[in-house]
Amino acid sequence: MMAKAAEMTTPLLQVSDLKTYFHTSRGVMKAVDGVSFSLAPGEVMGLVGESGSGKSITGFSIIGLIDQPGRIESGSSIRLEGREIVGLPADQLRAIRGKTISMVFQDPMMTLNPVLSIETQIRLALEAHEKVSAAEARKRAIAALAQVRIPDPEQKVDFYPHQFSGGMRQRVAIAIALLHKPRLVIADEPTTALDVSVQAEILAEMKELVKEIGTALIWISHDLATVASIADHVAVMKTGRIVEAGPTMDVLLKPQHPYTRGLLDALPSRSEPGALLARNSGDSEPDPAPPPRREAAAKAPARADVPYFAIDGVSKQFRRNTGLVHALGEKIGLARPVPVVNAVDKVSLTLSRGDALGLVGESGSGKSTLGRMAAGIYVPTAGTVRLQGEQVMSSGRSARKITTRIQTIFQDPFASLDPRMHIGDCISEGPLAHGLVKRAQAGEYVRQWLAAVGLDPAFAGRYPHQFSGGQRQRVAIARALAMQPDIVVCDEPVASLDVSIQAQIINLLIRLRQELNLTLIFISHDLSVVRHLCDRVAIMYRGRIVEAGETADIYDNPKDDYTRRLLAAVPVLPQAAEEAVL
Repeated sequence: MMAKAAEMTTPLLQVSDLKTYFHTSRGVMKAVDGVSFSLAPGEVMGLVGESGSGKSITGFSIIGLIDQPGRIESGSSIRLEGREIVGLPADQLRAIRGKTISMVFQDPMMTLNPVLSIETQIRLALEAHEKVSAAEARKRAIAALAQVRIPDPEQKVDFYPHQFSGGMRQRVAIAIALLHKPRLVIADEPTTALDVSVQAEILAEMKELVKEIGTALIWISHDLATVASIADHVAVMKTGRIVEAGPTMDVLLKPQHPYTRGLLDALPSRSEPGALLARNSGDSEPDPAPPPRREAAAKAPARADVPYFAIDGVSKQFRRNTGLVHALGEKIGLARPVPVVNAVDKVSLTLSRGDALGLVGESGSGKSTLGRMAAGIYVPTAGTVRLQGEQVMSSGRSARKITTRIQTIFQDPFASLDPRMHIGDCISEGPLAHGLVKRAQAGEYVRQWLAAVGLDPAFAGRYPHQFSGGQRQRVAIARALAMQPDIVVCDEPVASLDVSIQAQIINLLIRLRQELNLTLIFISHDLSVVRHLCDRVAIMYRGRIVEAGETADIYDNPKDDYTRRLLAAVPVLPQAAEEAVL
């Protein structure tokens, strides 16, 4: 009995004075600088902080994934079930990693091999720690996929990673991490890019695992509402140190450190919709300057009988290109027809000048496809997209976008910016090509737009990799607005950003929308951001709009069952009693 009690009180994980430094030619970077905490079996700890705070490096240090020039400094201690694991030989670390400790990464492709089927990858993960037959490995692979709610696991087990959506890939990565029912799971931003309903399922699955087998969980995140819904206690990190720690409700309801208060104040749910969000007191970015004066362009005159922007009965079908031989086989009945995916099915929307419309839905609902048709990137299979009565795309077999008045801000600015071009050239390339600015004035034009999005104009000569994620997103916004559009399609522009950087981008969009009278189509799975930024919202499900209307009406009185399920899945940050009364 005493042995049992001792086991319950002994920490599963004891981290003491952990220091992980990176020794570079420019000096020593103290990524983690004296972090200490303990974790009991079955306990969930939230590790919160912004990019660069050291939270992910803390996780990597525990599981032994620190590469040169990084190293765990002498005097640091990480004890797992009483065993010191700092300094263990590589083969002993491999025996622990994946079985006793496992990790779920933010990017599932860090876990998944693109050239191996899911069944093969799960079998290899099983064989790394136990002997298992091929039949048993397949059976367990199917069960693992079913556990994380992958539909049709018997068929999907033979898929390759590229055949899954981002959310599905993350579920597969979580399934692999849970294969051996490890004693400790480190989850590094595992639901950041997932829809709220998928996120809710993953959180429920993790809670169940903790409850069933006593697995301890470190949940690394910048999403405070998610942490509040899963963690027993929380540690807030800033510049490599823990600045505040304690029971989750104590820290989130009564924060003591200014940094913690700043993170909470930057959340959209803490402000009135449409109001500028609180700015982090440590934000060193300059205040945005007014945008450059826009040249008057020849535009179609407004007509009372024509909507400003109209999406009329658009559909989009995708069919895999199988080549000539398969096409001939289909014609003579020797080959099966390739399935057609109806990504968008007969959707109609109208927007007035200056509107902000939120497009909300799960992965695969068709919202990004609809946004790309609205922007003139995809040609609709059927239907039309018109701006002031004029077609956005030309007709015929080689249809193309014929207006610059609609621009897009993509989710991943690093993928949309040419890594070999200075950002000044990235911003000026479009305006120069379309005659919106002369080459002699291009440099000044770029500097004005950088200032307008709150960046130092001197940054024009830098490359994309020299910026943080939030700064790159500002560059992407400057590039889109430099084309002097009237409509901007924002495709998940704040999905992976820290709360304070997200607040900066939201404030920027609010201000530029007011100053330039922009019309926004804002695609997002973050319902709190949509509520804060958008006047109207359209809920998409399986390619169709199931509900649309004023944002406040939809959120407060949803009519459709799917909308109600979506809103119910949103993690909510608890409010202090006095705030709830107000």
